[in-house]
Amino acid sequence: MEGLMIEQLTAGATAERARIALFDFDGTLSTIRSGWMDVMIPMMVEVLVDLKTGEPEADLEALVREFVGQLTGKQTIYQMIALADEVSKRGGTPKDPLEYKHMYLDRLWDRIKGRVAELRDGHCAPEKYLIPGSMELLQALRERGLKMYLASGTDEVYMKEEARLLGVDRYFDGGVYGALDDYKSFSKAILIQRIIQSAEARGDEFLGFGDGYVEIENVKQVGGIAVGVASDEPECQKVDEWKRNRLAGVGADYIVPNYLCREDLWSRLFPGPAQR
Repeated sequence: MEGLMIEQLTAGATAERARIALFDFDGTLSTIRSGWMDVMIPMMVEVLVDLKTGEPEADLEALVREFVGQLTGKQTIYQMIALADEVSKRGGTPKDPLEYKHMYLDRLWDRIKGRVAELRDGHCAPEKYLIPGSMELLQALRERGLKMYLASGTDEVYMKEEARLLGVDRYFDGGVYGALDDYKSFSKAILIQRIIQSAEARGDEFLGFGDGYVEIENVKQVGGIAVGVASDEPECQKVDEWKRNRLAGVGADYIVPNYLCREDLWSRLFPGPAQR
């Protein structure tokens, strides 16, 4: 699939009534944490291999990849809870999921600290770590009058700084939300329900953008329109077929590799004379 192509999975899916735009962060706007799965999955496989159950490492990797993928978009702690459950199933004594999370974050920081430093020091343009076309899309949605929310499974303290470094935080007048230590008190689904209950918007007035299973499913559950961002990171010029299949499987209306196809996407989401 070419980098500029859009795949429309739901005939006639439009966001003409949309009043709310809900964005995931990592992999949907930011590529700062690109490659996080290549850190998380090997760490988890190591933990399971150390139990010496005799299971082939390839089987353990397939198991881990499956549950990590299903939980992508939820707060990171849920993936660590799943790891602890797998350790228990094999007769092991798991660490506290928060301890697993800190192990993972330490390894991830080693991978991404140079990227964050580059942005902090002004040694690169934010666009280096943005999905191509992000700024133009955000600007167009703001001009259309949508209220925008940014919600991530990444810890709020980190993703707020990263959103600021990338210059996208200013677009999200609805707020910027990330994972909290009290992980049961916030989720994307909770945020959507809060917006609906406040009478700010009905479910069918949501337009969601995400690269994870969870946010697409959450938006579709309330009747919104969902754009799946299946970008082959870090180049972000073509569709990653594994991501595409996961997003299509939970009901994404559109699949895009990036936002360079913005004008085409816009004409489908908002058919009519005022296209951007």
